[in-house]
Amino acid sequence: MSQKKKHSFRFSSAQFITGSFLLIILIGACLLSLPIASVNGPTNFLDALFVATSATCVTGLTTVNTAAHWTLFGRTVIMILIEIGGMSFLLISLMILFTSKKKASFSTRMLIKDYMNLGEFSGVFKIAKYTMKISLSIQLLGTFLLSFYFVPKHGFLNGLGHSIFHAVSAFCNAGFDLFGDSLESATKEPFLLVVISLLILAGGLGFVVWKELLEFGKRKKLSMHSSLTLRASMIILGLSFLLFFIFEKGFSIHDHTLSFTEKISNILFLTVTPRTAGFNNVSYTNVSTASLLLTTFLMFIGGNSGSTAGGLKVSTFSVLFLNIKNILLGKEHTSYRERTIKKNTILSSYALFFLALTLISVSAIILSVTETIPQNFGVEYIIFEVFSAFGTVGVTMGLTPNLTVVGKVVIMLLMFIGRIGIYTFIFSLIRKRQSTHDHFKYPEGFLMVG
Repeated sequence: MSQKKKHSFRFSSAQFITGSFLLIILIGACLLSLPIASVNGPTNFLDALFVATSATCVTGLTTVNTAAHWTLFGRTVIMILIEIGGMSFLLISLMILFTSKKKASFSTRMLIKDYMNLGEFSGVFKIAKYTMKISLSIQLLGTFLLSFYFVPKHGFLNGLGHSIFHAVSAFCNAGFDLFGDSLESATKEPFLLVVISLLILAGGLGFVVWKELLEFGKRKKLSMHSSLTLRASMIILGLSFLLFFIFEKGFSIHDHTLSFTEKISNILFLTVTPRTAGFNNVSYTNVSTASLLLTTFLMFIGGNSGSTAGGLKVSTFSVLFLNIKNILLGKEHTSYRERTIKKNTILSSYALFFLALTLISVSAIILSVTETIPQNFGVEYIIFEVFSAFGTVGVTMGLTPNLTVVGKVVIMLLMFIGRIGIYTFIFSLIRKRQSTHDHFKYPEGFLMVG
């Protein structure tokens, strides 16, 4: 007598992560479409869905003015979506487990490992704890510092609300603001610009890196990942600052009345915000062509792995740079700090680079057909937006408020894939992924390249 085996359907880690983000976005869209969420009655559901996607995917692109369109209820919903998107639905759930004192299951630990791109299973729960503590601590500190700017301007309660909103938005690299013009009216506020910049850098640093930095006093060393990430981040920031200073002529072309400190803080902000932050202190229609190209490049690289930032990621770019460097030098293996980088890591980096450029190219082609480019603008008007959406940056040259229905769908998809990751998105569509080994190898053939 044969017994029938019962096959129970189980979500993979990629499917759970993708599904959780989709669920949060849909709930957020429904809440934002309510009459209580906006000043002028119900918001069009597509616009509510767009804003919910942008907030959950911590991007900052929006089809409506955040300051003028949403009520206190709507702004609160957006802030919660940013927090959930930045720290992830998974880690928010873990925080609930902490408070209820329940032990996380094996499958929960696996999900955390996959979401945070951890190489090993050990220490997953500890890193998740650090993530929650670090995130909340930095945001509280940011709120405290920002209150010195907002409370005198808006009163205690309203000022505190502004401080919390912008601390959450900056740390989560979301870029939503309550100014109405992002931070274009704050070019003479170096304190505000520096605090926002530091919050952006803190959120984009990566929680694994934060953990190792806080434990550096005990261990006296950093892992290869943290060391490479920190070194590459400092080089990119340093070079970008110098180039922006040159391209924008020390920021004097924007406002001749700025002091030296104000100019430096504005250049710093211009350097930091393309790391998927979404705020802007100048209109990108007024910056030089060189600055536009540099910003696009920085948006594509993005922040660090396992952080609130999007983009290709600094570590991925670093691996590609080191590998190409060794190829040109004729070296067989790619190494860093007397450690060889795994071949699978290098191949995955190239695959991610190719897939990202393909996705961006296809999206740009679609938008060039569906969208209207204003006079005095070229294709950069669309390309800038596409890179901004994929990198979950949120800066714009003005296309987002004028997007067609097709354009909104394309940008929403880019923001979503950019946040959860290309691999996670692809693997969520595959029912079961198996690693197979070839049992034989064909004879090698010759191809001309280059």
